[in-house]
Amino acid sequence: MQCQQCKKQAAIIHLTEIAGGQRKETHLCQACAQKQGLTVQAQIPLNELLSTLLSVQPEAAADDKTPAEEKSCPQCGMTLRRFSKETLLGCPQDYEIFEKNLLPLIERTHNGRTEHCGKVPASVGPDQEKQIRLTALKRKLDSAVKNEQYETAARLRDEIRKLQ
Repeated sequence: MQCQQCKKQAAIIHLTEIAGGQRKETHLCQACAQKQGLTVQAQIPLNELLSTLLSVQPEAAADDKTPAEEKSCPQCGMTLRRFSKETLLGCPQDYEIFEKNLLPLIERTHNGRTEHCGKVPASVGPDQEKQIRLTALKRKLDSAVKNEQYETAARLRDEIRKLQ
């Protein structure tokens, strides 16, 4: 699709405005969008994302009479209220103290994942990438067996067999 402004470059910014029940679409290239004062933000800074996600009031923990935002870490004194302002935790123990409140946030931020899975460098060849994947799957399989999650273990075993 071509830019509606200059009619030369490809449109990469697509705006949809709905006003008075009328829908208006605008398709612009990067240069024309910048001329109109529209900026494209490829990645939202982590602290801005966390602030937005944390703007919802934390719930009180079900097994605790203290509201979650008033709970504090005995090691560093961090509270959820302070975390929502600073967007940084005080110490590793905070992950355990505020686990019930942080897990939904982590899942939303990482598309449903709660484990760090890392990235594979672009320079890695297909054989090495396969080996890295196999190692990760074997680790997950061991964990699933240890935790008696046999259906998950069977699925992982089948994935490993396919890769081998």
